[in-house]
Amino acid sequence: MNDAVSIAAAVREGKVSAVEVTKAALAQIAARDTQLNCFTAVTAETALTDAARIDREIAQGNNPGTLAGVPFAVKNLFDITGLTTLAGSKINADNPAATQDATAMAKLKQAGAVLVGALNMDEYAYGFVTENSHYGATHNPHDLQRVAGGSSGGSAAAVAAGLVPLTLGSDTNGSIRVPAALCGVFGLKPTYGRLSRAGVALFSSSFDHIGPFARSVQDIATVFDLLQGEDDRDPICTKRPPELVLSQLKQDISDIRIAIAADYFTKGAEPEALAAVQKVADALNVTEYVTIPEAHRARAAAFVITASEGANLHLDKLQSRPQDFDSATRDRFLAGALIPNSWYLQAQRFRKWYRDRVREVFQNVDVILAPTTPISAPLIGQQTMILDGEEILVRPHLGLFTQPLSFIGLPVLSVPIQRQNALPLGVQLIAAPYNEALILQVAAVLESRGIVSAPVIFNALN
Repeated sequence: MNDAVSIAAAVREGKVSAVEVTKAALAQIAARDTQLNCFTAVTAETALTDAARIDREIAQGNNPGTLAGVPFAVKNLFDITGLTTLAGSKINADNPAATQDATAMAKLKQAGAVLVGALNMDEYAYGFVTENSHYGATHNPHDLQRVAGGSSGGSAAAVAAGLVPLTLGSDTNGSIRVPAALCGVFGLKPTYGRLSRAGVALFSSSFDHIGPFARSVQDIATVFDLLQGEDDRDPICTKRPPELVLSQLKQDISDIRIAIAADYFTKGAEPEALAAVQKVADALNVTEYVTIPEAHRARAAAFVITASEGANLHLDKLQSRPQDFDSATRDRFLAGALIPNSWYLQAQRFRKWYRDRVREVFQNVDVILAPTTPISAPLIGQQTMILDGEEILVRPHLGLFTQPLSFIGLPVLSVPIQRQNALPLGVQLIAAPYNEALILQVAAVLESRGIVSAPVIFNALN
């Protein structure tokens, strides 16, 4: 019972109690997280209290919810009542504890899920590696010497290692998809504004999304359905009625037009990353290619906007407490603070043009395939890598293929390509806004054919 849906079914049917499931998860965390460093806080007492309440509801014949007794954890930028929301920082540790749960977390708890803790991340979500100078690096369960990716590294690694079946993370420029790919799990970045960010510490408001990590398409779809719905606490959350996807997973996909992203998305990557895309394409009999125009400019503009917005958000602390930032984060924020207003405005104008061009692409295709990362997980501390004969920096280039898609808020699912005796890689399934159902349907077919999967990893930890 490694997936959430199976755990919840067993709890509802009385095959196992929610307290037993929670105790098992807490024991796993205690035994194995010393090697992984996924968790920055474990909420054992409240978890056991919540699990006992669920068991009482079942005993009384009440419906405990879709995720009854399922342990989950959240990136430590989600508000958890009674805990200080760190957002990966030392500075935030001085803040008072949160007095209200983040909306997304509250919805999962209402569905019977049991929160067991908060997860490690890059400081203020500004990074792709989760090498945090304050709270340590999160290690990849497939190889403890390698990064888990970021900024939601703790969220991805906790699922990959089987510590919990579900986690929540956030994605600005690839912070769900990159760690999902490097750790070999499913990670969904929904359409911008589709899920509420209320109670979540933001990095770049015009980019930030939240989304789930899981080991199955069914679990991803289940959580996505539960989290949909408008929220007055988040001004950018859509008023669009929920469109449930779980019931659509088994629909025929023969009419879905699928193509491979060409040009920009076929360059600057290791051959194995491109082979992963081809493996998915072959399984789906996809031979058509499409070009997403000016993707390289979209990535450059994304750098400008996120650096500017992030720096503006933290400007007071950059002036009063610069020494308390992670040095890598501080330097990038300082650079962002120096970006001329004209550059930011030009990047936003380009953003509108680019959105219109990509909209035209989706008139002829429904789902696009692309690599998630250009390489598999690099070593912790690795600064550079060689791609196409050129030495380049590791950290920014892990988002090479994710940033042009976050830029205009497209829904994207990173699916895990498991390779025998090799580190996992991810492939992005990309659709037009509000078409999460299409990418999940395609993912479900790939999963049923054994092309994508996310087994629990134990061997690297023994």
